Amino acid sequence: MIRKIIHIDEEKCSGCGLCAEACHEGAIEMVNGKAKLTREDFCDGFGDCLPNCPAGAITFEERDAPAYDEAAVKASKEKHAEGKPINETDREHKGGCPGSAVAQFEHAAEQAASPAAKPVSRLAQWPCQIRLLPTRAPFFDGAKLLIAADCTAYAYANLHEDFMKGKVTLIGCPKLDAVDYSEKLTEIIRDNDIRSVTIVRMEVPCCGGLQRAAETALKNSGKFIPWQVVTISRDGNILD
Repeated sequence: MIRKIIHIDEEKCSGCGLCAEACHEGAIEMVNGKAKLTREDFCDGFGDCLPNCPAGAITFEERDAPAYDEAAVKASKEKHAEGKPINETDREHKGGCPGSAVAQFEHAAEQAASPAAKPVSRLAQWPCQIRLLPTRAPFFDGAKLLIAADCTAYAYANLHEDFMKGKVTLIGCPKLDAVDYSEKLTEIIRDNDIRSVTIVRMEVPCCGGLQRAAETALKNSGKFIPWQVVTISRDGNILD
């Protein structure tokens, strides 16, 4: 049948994997570092993947293609929901982008409290960018969330020890990403056992978008979760 369906220009594709993450039907997969429409019957033609392509590699076209199979999509989603979390090996086997593969870290024993001690990373999981994070993952179970603006790690020298330690870290910049994070954050908070939320933002006005998205997500999740906002000045001090 002739219908509207997406087209992916492989030459333009940067292999970031954002379109595959955005495709709720699972029609797109990463194959050899490039996005591929692997299931034409899974593509509904609505184009949720288009706004997520920073390279402009995805367009619509009208051509002969199998009809959208809603039942098959539903069955596939149920199958994945029952399966085990995807690990690094599984994702690479499926052709996924290694840069967005989910991983959970167990850091070495605590260092002795000494001025000469070498700082250690407190990042508990990968990925950490809000746009790349899945909405469900094992590390979200019982997690304390840190939702932080990108610049806070550069402005506030002790972010790892004072804020990231013991938390799952989500970072983003609404000005650079030009997206509203609230929908994804709502899914993360609503669909997982989240214990608390800490929002760390810069004093600059554009960081208000991150705070509003987090506050909207907390409200829309329907849960009552302890939360706080910490503002960092441009010269690296805590303002409140």
